[in-house]
Amino acid sequence: MKKVFLSTPLAPLAATICNLLIAYGCYILAQGCYFLENYSYFRETQFTFDLVSGSLMFDTSAIFVTNILYVVLMLFPLHWKEQHWYQLLCKWVFVVVNALALAINLGDSVYFKYTMRRTTTTVFSEFSSENNLTGIFFNEIIGHWYLVLAAAIIIWGMWKLYRTPHLEAKQQTWWKYDLANLLSLALLAPFIVAGIRGGFTTAVRPITLSNANQYVSRPIDAALILNTPFSLYRSIGKNVFTVPTYYAIEKDMDAIYCPVHIPADSLQPFKKKNVVVLIVESFGREYIGALNKELDGGKYKGYTPFVDSLIAKSTTFRYSFCNGRKSIDGMPSILSSIPMFVEPFFLTPSSMNHVTGLAGILDKEGYHTAFFHGAQRGSMGFMAFARSTGFQEYFGREDFEQDKRFNGDKDFDGTWAIWDEPFLQYYADKMGEMKQPFMTAVFTASSHNPYVIPEKYKNIYPEEGIIIHKCIRYTDMALRKFFENAKKQPWYNNTIFVLTSDHTNLSDHKQYQTDIGGFASPIILFEPGSNRQPEIQDKVAQQIDILPTVLGMLNYPKPYFGFGIDVLNTPKDKTWAVNYLNGIYQYVRFGYVLQFDGNKTKAIYALEDKLMSHNLLGKVKEQAQMEKEVKAIIQQYMYRMVNDKLTYK
Repeated sequence: MKKVFLSTPLAPLAATICNLLIAYGCYILAQGCYFLENYSYFRETQFTFDLVSGSLMFDTSAIFVTNILYVVLMLFPLHWKEQHWYQLLCKWVFVVVNALALAINLGDSVYFKYTMRRTTTTVFSEFSSENNLTGIFFNEIIGHWYLVLAAAIIIWGMWKLYRTPHLEAKQQTWWKYDLANLLSLALLAPFIVAGIRGGFTTAVRPITLSNANQYVSRPIDAALILNTPFSLYRSIGKNVFTVPTYYAIEKDMDAIYCPVHIPADSLQPFKKKNVVVLIVESFGREYIGALNKELDGGKYKGYTPFVDSLIAKSTTFRYSFCNGRKSIDGMPSILSSIPMFVEPFFLTPSSMNHVTGLAGILDKEGYHTAFFHGAQRGSMGFMAFARSTGFQEYFGREDFEQDKRFNGDKDFDGTWAIWDEPFLQYYADKMGEMKQPFMTAVFTASSHNPYVIPEKYKNIYPEEGIIIHKCIRYTDMALRKFFENAKKQPWYNNTIFVLTSDHTNLSDHKQYQTDIGGFASPIILFEPGSNRQPEIQDKVAQQIDILPTVLGMLNYPKPYFGFGIDVLNTPKDKTWAVNYLNGIYQYVRFGYVLQFDGNKTKAIYALEDKLMSHNLLGKVKEQAQMEKEVKAIIQQYMYRMVNDKLTYK
């Protein structure tokens, strides 16, 4: 029996291979755009064979996963393939799928500077309650028009270069034709499976995000190895926390590090002082002149004249760090002493664990507790987290708008929240209505993308440096007015103020664009009614230290849970910090930064090596001790997450 088929049985296979090579070209161009868009972070990157080959391996996995339908349509022996409409359908499937992958990669290149990593599926949970994303999306498109143009050109090239199998009519025996197609599919299948897994041998486990670190020397460069489609599909439904077995006996682990705090007996009574925590959006240490006197040859003034003056009356720390790179990382770190490892804590199933925080602990001591955030209720999941950790009340945009003392919705910034200046005034006034002692926290919003300030301040704080600087100046002014208001309140001198940032943001200094520099956040402790001497202590501090430190300042007498330490009552050589970046744990202690991938140390740098230029791996006697400690921290974290042990029992 004879039928009319394609000119040769191998034509579909040849066309499929050629088109997959076009997909590779799209991924390579997207990677180039990613690099150029974030050049200031990657300027020190060395394009080694390992980096290039690793990137191709992850591209291969993503290309094969996203193009499986296309390959089956092209090679499975359906006799529709001889029709022009069917080949046009295949072309559309190929171009649409790979255009979407291209758009995701290019879009993520813009988001990188905020997270320093590739986006995973937790981003959908992170912004699930926001209703302003459309406006932000279009603002970013306008601001990055050149990426839109690049995408259009690449997609046009993909369409033009696409190869359709030759459709010349020719007599073929049907079974020979079908057999040739099945053999083509069978021939390609092992390569597709191996490409998705990351290798041919049975010993190769399917590659995952953390595998990217074996191809780079800096954690930040892992973003160049990965691609965003891979990061998204590889993080779907994955078990975030896995308990390692560094220590077989729990008491051995506890002897090195234990997050349960048992306060020493003290003759000092519990001080029922008010606690006010100001979490300032994106307020990185880089912007603060008082903490950067060595920058720009000693000429750097920063953008925070008020905070500089506050530091002169406060206790702060020379080496202070945030524990994550997102707002949803900062909340648990600051208020519950829970750092971000692998994924943001309250986007994981472990967020359903029993958990407490500064508000919950002080609530049991008779404190009035309240959380303030100028966005709509539910934004970023802050309200749910605040309630779960012991805050009795939550005040958001809706509450501000109902307060007749203020201008209501006229003070909405149009994107995220109420402007910082009026909302901080509202915050101060509401605390004036609370019964003492109280514990409150506020999360500001104005120093955030899309980086705008109220119209009346545009001539006062003009564009300078980078786009966020005018917002930092505006927020610094809002903080000054907040403290002017607070100083008039009867509760002011009976209050401990803590000022920190949720995370860092845009940077124009190289030392703040490194793996550890990207986590440099201020931690400022201001206690106006005490005789504590102001100073910048030569210690390491981190956000998760805030809860234990505040409880120490209050002489809190009961056991409690927290991953951090009371940094004020800890000797300098025993202070430390930890954070997680692209599969690497960064552990700071003894004047060094150790980078540990979960199995072995990848690098160690002196803290004074601001650009992280000299890897001292194997040359530092403290390395072995640091490895023991970071292993204990990781295992405690994972064990307690998996087994719901985040409170003191």
